[in-house]
Amino acid sequence: MDVKKAIKYMLFSTMSFACMNVIVKHLSDVSSYQIVFFRSLSSLFFTFGFLIKNKIPIIGKNNFLLIMRSITGATSMLFFFMSVKYLSVGTAVSLRYIAPIFAAIFAGFLLRERVRPWQWVFFAISFIGVLVLKGLDTEINTYGLMLILMASVLSGLVYVIISKIGNSEHPVVIVNYFMVIATVMGGLLSIGNWVTPSGWEWLFLFSLGVFGYFGQVFMTKAFQTATTNVVAPIKYVEVIFTTILGITLFNEIYTFWSLLGISLIIGGMVLNVWYKSKFKR
Repeated sequence: MDVKKAIKYMLFSTMSFACMNVIVKHLSDVSSYQIVFFRSLSSLFFTFGFLIKNKIPIIGKNNFLLIMRSITGATSMLFFFMSVKYLSVGTAVSLRYIAPIFAAIFAGFLLRERVRPWQWVFFAISFIGVLVLKGLDTEINTYGLMLILMASVLSGLVYVIISKIGNSEHPVVIVNYFMVIATVMGGLLSIGNWVTPSGWEWLFLFSLGVFGYFGQVFMTKAFQTATTNVVAPIKYVEVIFTTILGITLFNEIYTFWSLLGISLIIGGMVLNVWYKSKFKR
């Protein structure tokens, strides 16, 4: 186990995702459907290339689950991109991270997995953070909040579907299905909402897939290099990077209540990761 290398990989991953987040924010004049389309299309270059190079069958074994994971994930991604147009980018990212709460609920009903009492305490801390944002932060947009909460619910369902798929599919096969269906979905929805990009917007749109792909690669390398309890909490640094970029590039304002809400959300999720890892040991 190389902890320093794992931390370095995860920091690269969080920075890649943070860059993708602020590019989505920057493309405010481009339809969210188009952003889904270009983000997914540009990733296919990497996923198809990997599968072909390594002679991995593109068509998986669990086609129904793969399709359901892809549709659910693509819809979650669309709602997230839409929410960024109404919320500060740091707030949107932090709210997306409450997905494990919904994943635990879905897993309890669908997979009969047990959630331990202390995990509910940590989930409650994060949920209080959401209530602080909604009830005390007057700057937060209600419509944007509803969008990101729907994205988080669907993201939680994605976690459960992936857990159900297990190790029966290669991870890149799962991602490739996701990108194919998201490309088709985004393309079809863009037909009546197309806004022709101009100048640098083309570069920004295609860079979404590049940042997304390398974010996934470095995250995977981090989890392969060190244990989950070391690596997983560092993923939440994405919120810090994204918030700093939002303030720097878009002059976003974070009130005391928004920072408190974000801290509670991330704090609860980090404690949950730490506890799960400790319990497994």
